[in-house]
Amino acid sequence: MLMNRSVLIVAVMAIVTIILRFIPFIIFSGNKKTPKLVAYLGDVLPSSVMAMLVVYCLKGISFTSTMAFLPYIAASAVVVLSYIWKRNTLLSIVLGTACFMIMV
Repeated sequence: MLMNRSVLIVAVMAIVTIILRFIPFIIFSGNKKTPKLVAYLGDVLPSSVMAMLVVYCLKGISFTSTMAFLPYIAASAVVVLSYIWKRNTLLSIVLGTACFMIMV
């Protein structure tokens, strides 16, 4: 019974996710022009979300000793520099994570 309930929960979540993903294509299909507000949010939100994630990830840094903050700063620098160099998000994340894990 528990297995059936879990499968049903996953199925409902999958259906809701699919519907939410297709709603913009249904609303803005055909010759309908995208509203200026939606276009503006599409331009601004990715950078805003990334900035909030950086602040969230780095908020707990302790500057009491060099080893407390050096891995965070070095991994962040690796992410930024590798993204500027290759413009590959996945590569930047992997290199930054590897740098952090090696230093920790």
